[in-house]
Amino acid sequence: MSKSLKRVIATLEALGLPADVAELGDCRTAEQAAASVGCTLDQIAKSIIFGQGNGCALFVTAGGNRVDDVKAQGLAGMPLTRADANVVRATTGFAIGGVSPIGHLTPSPVWMDPRLIDFDVVWAAAGTPRHVFPIAPKDLLRVTGATLADFT
Repeated sequence: MSKSLKRVIATLEALGLPADVAELGDCRTAEQAAASVGCTLDQIAKSIIFGQGNGCALFVTAGGNRVDDVKAQGLAGMPLTRADANVVRATTGFAIGGVSPIGHLTPSPVWMDPRLIDFDVVWAAAGTPRHVFPIAPKDLLRVTGATLADFT
């Protein structure tokens, strides 16, 4: 088990949440992840990372939505850049493609797509490109400290 996956499981357990991690196999897209776990596309909570100053900004969006760069920058209050893989790993502790919304090494500002609140359960990356975990959107909002905002 990877260190990243262990960190997400430990974070879920420390938060008192179930650590019901599912292994996806070879899934490269939100569509493939949704098919693998048997949910709708928008129930996949994608972690989209931008560079912000010396750190990162995290936008958690529904699987079928795309982050609007202009809206995201307006929320951040500063220019956002495509996050470099090294910055993402150094800030979050995860590799691009497996960034979990929880268990980051360094806290970042977080915004969450209101579309996710429409569901009882959403699925988020568990620290690797092959693992996800289910979580109630209200719990995800609470444990990430995210702000609900329109950025898609």
